Amino acid sequence: MKACLICLVFFTSFSALSQNIIYMIGDGMGPNYLTAYRYWLQKNPNKQIDQTIFDELWTGMAKTHPDDNTFITDSASAATALNTQVKSYNGAISVTADQTPLTTILEKSKKLNYTNAIVVTSQITHATPAAFYAHQELRKQYPQIADQIVDNKINNQPILDLMLGGGIKDLIRDDRNILAELQQLGYQTQADYAKLDQLNKLPAAGIYFDKGFPSAIDEYPNRLADMTEKALSLLASTNKFFLMVESSQIDWCGHSNDIACALAEMNDFAKAIKIAKHYVDTHPDTQLVITADHETGGLSIGSDGVYKWQTQYIDQTKSSIRVASKALFSAKSLAKTWSKYFQFELEETNLQALTKLQKAGDEKQFKQKLTQYINEKSFTGWTSGGHTAADVPILSYGKHSQLFSGFMDNTEIAKKLDSLLR
Repeated sequence: MKACLICLVFFTSFSALSQNIIYMIGDGMGPNYLTAYRYWLQKNPNKQIDQTIFDELWTGMAKTHPDDNTFITDSASAATALNTQVKSYNGAISVTADQTPLTTILEKSKKLNYTNAIVVTSQITHATPAAFYAHQELRKQYPQIADQIVDNKINNQPILDLMLGGGIKDLIRDDRNILAELQQLGYQTQADYAKLDQLNKLPAAGIYFDKGFPSAIDEYPNRLADMTEKALSLLASTNKFFLMVESSQIDWCGHSNDIACALAEMNDFAKAIKIAKHYVDTHPDTQLVITADHETGGLSIGSDGVYKWQTQYIDQTKSSIRVASKALFSAKSLAKTWSKYFQFELEETNLQALTKLQKAGDEKQFKQKLTQYINEKSFTGWTSGGHTAADVPILSYGKHSQLFSGFMDNTEIAKKLDSLLR
């Protein structure tokens, strides 16, 4: 009788595990980005501050340090920890400090007959997605990483059943055409993002743009949300799936200290999260977990000892600084071209400073001056053009969200996700 009760408890616990897992990563998304997004959405300062989707789902925090004494991780090391349960060195793609391959969570899920999918706005070979399906000593060995999309197999099948993202340049090369090889393996393939709606079966690979997507503020403001929706529509007919979604370019905007760019990426990510949350609502056998790999830029909301943050100047910025700087630097009339990218006046002193750098042919300093000017207008501060050691948020939704509550190491997130596989 006692043995039967033990068996019943075990069976009940096992059968209660989530069948599907949606794992979403905001690259570079420290908790300061969630705060900035909340206040940026607040257009009437006299009203109560509304919660965002991030606030609603926030359950914990994670530390992110790599396997050394630097304290500051890169995306490769962090993604390795977030899926293999093991910390490694910066630059490592799912290998140990002595470069031994680590078993990724998608390799485990594939052995359990999950349908695996990755959706990103970077190259599909970039550090975060790569760490889920590849093993490489250095993250920038993109051709070798791309080869593993086809060559790294479980049960004689590629690990990924669906991939949506950028990186045509890495997959279609003089020495090898990975997209064509996938097609020969029965994948529906695409290289034109305008045809995303035409993807209608699995396995599938939509690889768009030579590298990553354009920034959300510049073009395709909902591309992550749209690809997430497409992925879930394709995965809905499968027995069980593991979907990893990365908002890749929050990090890129952070590296550029570009607040308007970063918030456009956050907005796209928020829309993708809402789509994933709705999927959990209609498919309660699905667990949603959201986190970040690290914080980028040392973003501060307010700067220079001034107690205010002027979001109207962020709203009036209509492109990334990268795109605006390139256009303004090459413009015949900087003053006349300004209004195409910014809807606030360029003061005479800053016009003179930018014009001087333009005439000197110093494009790098021109971009730095423009970045400084935009941040000073909004009182947005940055401490770095790289990553910081800040802890990152954990968000969760679904019947196992209590597992992701509280403070933990980033490897613990991977361990808890692993415990949900069945």
